[in-house]
Amino acid sequence: MIAAPPGHEAAAESAAARAAPEAEVAVVPGGASRAASIERALAAVHGEVVAIHDAARPLVTADLVDRVILRLGAEPGADAAIAASALTDTVKRARDRRGGGPGATVVERTLDRDLLWAAQTPQAFRAAALRAAQERAAATGRLDAATDEATLIELAGGRVLLEESAATNLKVTTGADLAAAEALIAARA
Repeated sequence: MIAAPPGHEAAAESAAARAAPEAEVAVVPGGASRAASIERALAAVHGEVVAIHDAARPLVTADLVDRVILRLGAEPGADAAIAASALTDTVKRARDRRGGGPGATVVERTLDRDLLWAAQTPQAFRAAALRAAQERAAATGRLDAATDEATLIELAGGRVLLEESAATNLKVTTGADLAAAEALIAARA
């Protein structure tokens, strides 16, 4: 299931057919937000486990998707499993949010990087747990604030597992990210 920007469903279906001709793909129009797009896609799928992946991470491997789904399946008490990479940088917490004025540039404290992970996709969920978490977040006005669906599971008190992923499963959001992705693709060839 692909949630595509409204009006771009045919292009998404065509691209998916070229990329994975053997796969059965359906496309739904996405919503005004990430959360709305996921809700629409989730409403159109059936099954006990669903996996979500952002198109902004084009270097995902089939092995990583399989490992995330298997990680969830290996622990019946878990509600989700996500790809994540352990942080290696020293991480500083500022007093205020970015762009919050002069105080935002002052370090409040250094966080323990041994406990910090950068969340990625794919993310796998027990479908019933994700649907319940979405409903709960919507009822409390927190649905659109979540930057990933694992956050919704956390807010609902669920259990999210980590599956270690390489930093090469990078998110392409800047020109530098695109250049890095192109270099990684060239290295794979």
